[in-house]
Amino acid sequence: MLTNLAHVAFHVTDMERSIAFYCGVLGLTKAFELHNDAGEPWIVYLKVCDRQFIELFYHGTGQANPKTRQAGYHHFCFGVDDIQAFTNSLHAKGLFLDKHPTQGKDTNDQIWIKDPDGVDIEVMQLNPNSPQSLA
Repeated sequence: MLTNLAHVAFHVTDMERSIAFYCGVLGLTKAFELHNDAGEPWIVYLKVCDRQFIELFYHGTGQANPKTRQAGYHHFCFGVDDIQAFTNSLHAKGLFLDKHPTQGKDTNDQIWIKDPDGVDIEVMQLNPNSPQSLA
């Protein structure tokens, strides 16, 4: 069962300008930042309220070809209490995934699906010690 809209993600062309807008103008709080495998800044998480965030991806960072990545919408994420039970419910409805749930860099378990138009949807079970839970 879906429990909440966990986050919406955007690629941004100027991280500092975006943080100034979302935090300075809209009043959100910078919660934490994740780095890619090369140790480069990758995603900044802005807290909307408990367990709800906006993810801002550095434009092109960590991508195979950064120049092909457009600024703008990236994906949205639903939260669930039990990722495996949710995955099983998808299977029961005929939606089979290419991969089993995996753990992200933020220690949360996740799966990825697409809607009928190809929109990326992440489904995530929060780890109680993840940065999102502790923010």
